[in-house]
Amino acid sequence: MFECQSCRVKRHIFKTIYFAAIFMLLVLVDSLFCNLSLHYAASRTKKNLSVLPNRGTSGARQIPLNSVTEEAEGGYSEDHQRNFNPPINVTAEERIDWFRKVLPEFDIFKSTRVTQQFEGRVRRFFEGECEGRFFMTWISPANSFRRREFIAIDSLFTVHPNGCLMILSPSLDSRMGDRILKPFQDKGFRVLAVAPDAPFLLKDTPAESWFDEMKSGRKDPGEIPIAQNLSNLLRLAVLYKYGGVYLDTDFIVLNKFSRLRNTIGAQSVHPVSGNWSRLNNAVLIFDKNHPLVYKFIEEFALTFDGNKWGHNGPYLVSRVVDRVGRRPGYNFTVLPPLAFYPADWNRIGTYFPRPTDSVTSKWVEAKLLQLGKEAYGVHLWNKQSRKLKIEPESIIAKLILDHCSICDTVYTT
Repeated sequence: MFECQSCRVKRHIFKTIYFAAIFMLLVLVDSLFCNLSLHYAASRTKKNLSVLPNRGTSGARQIPLNSVTEEAEGGYSEDHQRNFNPPINVTAEERIDWFRKVLPEFDIFKSTRVTQQFEGRVRRFFEGECEGRFFMTWISPANSFRRREFIAIDSLFTVHPNGCLMILSPSLDSRMGDRILKPFQDKGFRVLAVAPDAPFLLKDTPAESWFDEMKSGRKDPGEIPIAQNLSNLLRLAVLYKYGGVYLDTDFIVLNKFSRLRNTIGAQSVHPVSGNWSRLNNAVLIFDKNHPLVYKFIEEFALTFDGNKWGHNGPYLVSRVVDRVGRRPGYNFTVLPPLAFYPADWNRIGTYFPRPTDSVTSKWVEAKLLQLGKEAYGVHLWNKQSRKLKIEPESIIAKLILDHCSICDTVYTT
């Protein structure tokens, strides 16, 4: 009886060891096949990798294409971007604590091998002849740069085929950014996305200490996404450093900017006096080291408020110009709304639907004629219009078709 019980115990132990060994063998085999599959996929990926240059520039750099995994990690996913939107309904101290935690991941604050090459890349890019020196900023993920933004660049090069466009953007200075800009570069247009060196751009400006304090994590970024406010600052810094034309990425260019110098546009005017009531910073044309741009940068640093939309952008330029007025030494021009903002944000929706009767058809034709003669471009106010469909025969549709170089291969897809 005792022997039988001992046998049963031994058999139980043997079965346990046997099945454990089988399980470990299965795990080992599965791991082996998984590694072989990954190695095979990686080898296939490597075989298809090539080197994609930033075309159309003497300052082009050779960029090795990333692996599939690296592309996913470096693609600035929407979830990754949402992490940089400040928490709402929290105290300033709680928001500073949150900002301090995400700060190491925020590329615009990083100093890298790429950003340290910024000055040299800018210099080489603008060495050749340019029919206008244009700048844009893009602090959002590369995969959120879509058709509307593409249209803006297309219209710029249609009107200024020999212009030079530099986009200050950590995310577009990448493999994905190269793919986005490749259609323009293939047609010989000079466009380059460059990760900006913010400390270099802000050095010896009133905003240098503001940036250092923000970078240290001691300053409240506010409820407005910091990327929006950094875009407001970087456009001023790059114009002060180099001079040229800054354009928002939701601006359709209609006519040449060659006659414009030291110019800002009014967004709205007083109905009685006709004097401007608000300016906007979506379009800025200024010489290098212009004193008004310096005042803009100074105002940004002294009055920064990350909790009020527009405070560090359109309202900022309005405050400064209102104070400066006609003081000697500033020498700038304020153009009427029709120049850059022919439809205000609450009226831009009228440009998107197709005409439904003879009255609206005549209005569309009259508006297109007016824009063609008197406007330098149209600000689309993407915050308000992004979800609107561009309908055939609408004002926006006709403007795009009349001011595009590669629309046949892009807009029809």
